[in-house]
Amino acid sequence: MNAFDRLAGPAQPSAFRTSDETGPWALAVDGLRAGYIGHAVLEGVAFKLPRASMTGVVGPNGAGKSTLIKAMLGLLEGTAGQVSVLGATLRERQNRVAYVPQRSSVDWDFPATVRDVVVMGRYGRMPWWKWPGKAERDAAMVALERVGLADLHQRRISDLSGGQQQRVFLARALAQEAELYLLDEPLAGVDAASESVIIELLKAIRDQGGSVVAVHHDLATASRYFDHLLLLNRRVVACGPTEDVFKPALLQQAYGGRLVTLEGGQQAIVEG
Repeated sequence: MNAFDRLAGPAQPSAFRTSDETGPWALAVDGLRAGYIGHAVLEGVAFKLPRASMTGVVGPNGAGKSTLIKAMLGLLEGTAGQVSVLGATLRERQNRVAYVPQRSSVDWDFPATVRDVVVMGRYGRMPWWKWPGKAERDAAMVALERVGLADLHQRRISDLSGGQQQRVFLARALAQEAELYLLDEPLAGVDAASESVIIELLKAIRDQGGSVVAVHHDLATASRYFDHLLLLNRRVVACGPTEDVFKPALLQQAYGGRLVTLEGGQQAIVEG
């Protein structure tokens, strides 16, 4: 049995079940443990995130933010715990979840055009025997329009800037027409223009009823970009509406370190 089977199996705590698909939780996690080669990075992680929300996962380096995203998706061996996705198991909802990995983890030298990459987002909606056709290409172009890159659809993905590449991967996720979007540092290393486009698109997803969970590394913008925060340091330090979590005492508990001034004039001790 692999990690996906363990997370997607039939046993779910009754507290995390919803009576139907209109239940309030986009994600409900209980007792999650995950790591690499016998080393646990996350221990006893538990939280619930509401639907139609935009959650930033923040914490110091080594806190397990990327590990959390991968574990919830069943991508890590040795993962234990319970994950409920949109009121059901991950297996039952996998076609309604979109994942955008870290840009640094992708081999950008593969020979594919921008549109080819975005069309990949349609594969989960196609029969296994069917090749992508006009409908899939049209859906890809609509997604590229949304990220402002339709005019580059014939370019090789390797020829784009870092910010453009990240926007293409977001377009691939949009092409899936998912309800839950999991993004691992979508703003890392992107230019200001791409950052603005990405944030506005994620907010639009939320405003249209979708749910967004994004690993974020910049505390200076966290309170402005996200309506919910998950503050993590191997365990959950705090989780909830941004105004309840973005507090000096909680940030100090998660980060330690030096005193800095945050947005709004607040001060907190955070990692240097």
